[in-house]
Amino acid sequence: MSERIVVINPNSTTRVTEGIDQAVRPLRFADGPAIDCLTLAEGPPGIETQRHVDGVVAPLCELIRREDNTADAFVVACFSDPGLHSARESTAKPVLGISECAITQALGLGDRFAIIAILPASVARHRRYIRQLGLAERFAGERPIGVGVTGLAGDEVGDRMSDVARALVQEDGADVLIMGCAGMANYRARLEDETGVPVIDPSQAAVTQALGAVRLGWTTPSAGRG
Repeated sequence: MSERIVVINPNSTTRVTEGIDQAVRPLRFADGPAIDCLTLAEGPPGIETQRHVDGVVAPLCELIRREDNTADAFVVACFSDPGLHSARESTAKPVLGISECAITQALGLGDRFAIIAILPASVARHRRYIRQLGLAERFAGERPIGVGVTGLAGDEVGDRMSDVARALVQEDGADVLIMGCAGMANYRARLEDETGVPVIDPSQAAVTQALGAVRLGWTTPSAGRG
């Protein structure tokens, strides 16, 4: 049976899923695992609050259970990593969160990383996560572009992304940038050109790690799974 990585967009906006699918296209190769991007129909249009994060956990885990027999790894493609620990209890397959993967990738590319957020409310949630990971000393800062998930296709978004990226590098001292939403994938190359520092798309970071996990045959500990 061929290997398969399932990437789940926990919001219900199919345009975001299509953007993720395009972002991971360079990671598909002839004899490599299939990479299938799915949309969680039960999710909100955008995951922008803690309530949204909490609300998708149950349907996300159910989708993982439905896909488990044909999948070798899962990626939760939302920067809040919703339900990550619950998802890992739902399967013996590796489950990667795009925020966790993007941050760990950033640590190997520079000294201080920063995050481009969508909305101001996202910043507190992300900062809390970084403190929990024990990485506050490596964190240069985070600034929002002031646009929600469903507005990321707007004409002005690229300019806002550029302004925030430059401020994080020039004023906050970041030498690696992380795009803090799966829906930002289209802007990575532009931001790298304009800032001169590595820019991480979190979905690409997580799928890269999933590829390694699948090829090496990793599974997750079974303790705690019912």
